[in-house]
Amino acid sequence: MKKILIAVMLLATQYVFAQQTGLSPILPAYYGIKDALVAGDANTAAEKAGELQKAIGAVDMAKMTEKDHKAFMALKDKLAFDARHISEKKEIAHQREHFETLSANMLTLAKSVKLSQDPIYEAYCPMKKATWLSNEPGIKNPYYGDAMLTCGKVQATLKP
Repeated sequence: MKKILIAVMLLATQYVFAQQTGLSPILPAYYGIKDALVAGDANTAAEKAGELQKAIGAVDMAKMTEKDHKAFMALKDKLAFDARHISEKKEIAHQREHFETLSANMLTLAKSVKLSQDPIYEAYCPMKKATWLSNEPGIKNPYYGDAMLTCGKVQATLKP
């Protein structure tokens, strides 16, 4: 009974969060791209980038504060541009190029608005000189995949 009550409370909290920001689907879609690039799976990366495009297009501006609206609108086209490029071209190297700028813009957004109830880890690859966001503190490098899977470090943790 206790577990059911906790699960219901967690789901209700996530629902309220989603209703408040309108941005909640964006970060999971981004994480899907990251995970696909870690695995070197260009087809899944393209699919997840399509999901990110839909999430960006479906953001309900009416559910956002003015501050969140301004932050999102400043990055919306840039995020959509990279998501579109990742979704259209199923070449992992090309996808990783666009993931770099997508990640930089996602980091800016994550620092400006609350995207998650969970911590967001800002990871950095010194070889690529680029960051990415992760939902876990362990390093799994999306820029090099298996070739350099654990190259990088967590630079910061964005707390909810």
